[in-house]
Amino acid sequence: MRNSPIKVFIVDDHQMVIEGIKSLLFGENHIELVGCANTAQNCLQFFKIKTADVILMDINLPDTSGIELCDSITKKHQNVKVIALSTHNQGTYVRKMIESGAKGYLLKNADKHEILKAIETVSKGSNYLTFEADRALRYENELQNKIPKLTKREKEILILIAEGLTNIQISEKLFISTDTVDSHRKNLHTKLNVKNTAMLIRFATENDLL
Repeated sequence: MRNSPIKVFIVDDHQMVIEGIKSLLFGENHIELVGCANTAQNCLQFFKIKTADVILMDINLPDTSGIELCDSITKKHQNVKVIALSTHNQGTYVRKMIESGAKGYLLKNADKHEILKAIETVSKGSNYLTFEADRALRYENELQNKIPKLTKREKEILILIAEGLTNIQISEKLFISTDTVDSHRKNLHTKLNVKNTAMLIRFATENDLL
């Protein structure tokens, strides 16, 4: 059983959100709020000289993304547990935060009971996802598993298409014929079930194919 309070740090660019969480945690004897920050840089500065057990971390920060900050913090401070705090419940965001080392994911409409449960759960070494985040992540994983595998050449051409190059420019860059480029482009449309270049780029971007 834990004897000392769980040290919690909050990172959010909206002071109102920070104050709201503070008020929810106030009076909880097993929780100690050790600090807060409005930017990723201020958070990193804090952890150069102090520490915390759990960070409630906004995904959208003014100087860098919470995804990048989470990756940096969890690599440098392996004992610190990060709980993502977001208005987004799309599976892509959940997956990227988990891949960056987050142990939990909360939506900003979470009530006091759920916030406390998340803090207590991750502080013990387990993961905590809200019902919405867990469902979104499962759906995201199903989509990822359904995406056809691209060949090395198809990936090269896809990246060049996304950069705005024409078939002629791609053929010159890769030393292949324009007919071969056109054939690969058509195969990409078929494989990814898209009708035009705009849809191709959008699909590739949303599914981290670039």
